[in-house]
Amino acid sequence: MRRVLVTGATGMLGAYLAETLASSGCPVRALVRDANAAAWLRPLGAELVAGDVRDAAVVREATAGCDVVFHTAAMVGPGLNYAPFREANVDGTQHVIDACAASGARLLHVSSTAVYGASRYEMAPVDESTPFPALPEHDAYGRSKQESEQLVFGAHQRGAVQCAVVRPPPMYGERDRHFVPRVGAVLSRGVFPLIGGGTTTLPLVHARNVADGAILAAIALGAQGRAYNLTADYSVTVADLVRLASVGLGRRVFAPRIPLVAGRALFGVLEVALLLSGKRPVSKRSGGTFDMLTKDNPFPADRARRELGWAPAITPDRGIPAAFRWWSESRSVSRRASR
Repeated sequence: MRRVLVTGATGMLGAYLAETLASSGCPVRALVRDANAAAWLRPLGAELVAGDVRDAAVVREATAGCDVVFHTAAMVGPGLNYAPFREANVDGTQHVIDACAASGARLLHVSSTAVYGASRYEMAPVDESTPFPALPEHDAYGRSKQESEQLVFGAHQRGAVQCAVVRPPPMYGERDRHFVPRVGAVLSRGVFPLIGGGTTTLPLVHARNVADGAILAAIALGAQGRAYNLTADYSVTVADLVRLASVGLGRRVFAPRIPLVAGRALFGVLEVALLLSGKRPVSKRSGGTFDMLTKDNPFPADRARRELGWAPAITPDRGIPAAFRWWSESRSVSRRASR
């Protein structure tokens, strides 16, 4: 690759992509909303372009001269209003597609297992051939990812762009602003009940491993027009997560094993409490969280291993403690700075 563009380079996955590509000697251009917040990319040799994927002109300018675009930028999280998700994830993806079509760049689009919705456990195993279900109106993020994928594959089928798509589940790693902070906040209280014994395997991968898989999908000619679930780098149970995260946090976490029925009742109370506190979007996701903690990872990654030679390098015993240690230290720095 002569030069690549990474959108969303200050996000966790975008950061790992920029670091990995730059360290291999590939010139990297990074599209970031805040160039000051992305200053740490400059020592890597990255060229910073300030802008947003919602601005078609900026995206076209940033794509010029690049032969591959890694599109990681997206609005994530709970939300009932579809408009902002559509603007960022659907319209933004269309701008990237148009820019790639104009420049001749290949597109590696980062989607998500959210395209399979909350019914993923009922459909298990869920591989790349599994049809997308109709998603409920409140699942704004999943709907936007379905729609953006349809745009990407439609452009590929028309011959407008060469593309590949990767679908990671929840990711963890350094600079994580989503999964690790949520789990870390709970574990920091010192108690984490293991529903059903904590033996459930989680749909969880290290973002560096996803970055490696995305690079493989971008350069493999046979990957064009294909989707890959980068969803099972290693088997991690809930108990594994709690144990390894507690190492990174530097504290003991009491993890009592509780029956499934008690866990279901606990989540029922949690959902009501979230509703009463005005956190309806989060409450809508509590059922999905319960499923994740009590039903095994439904996503095989056989296609990525077979067709791309995906061999994840970061193991959970290294990656999980490092991710939670980074979050804990960052939180301590922020607290000191605010005093």
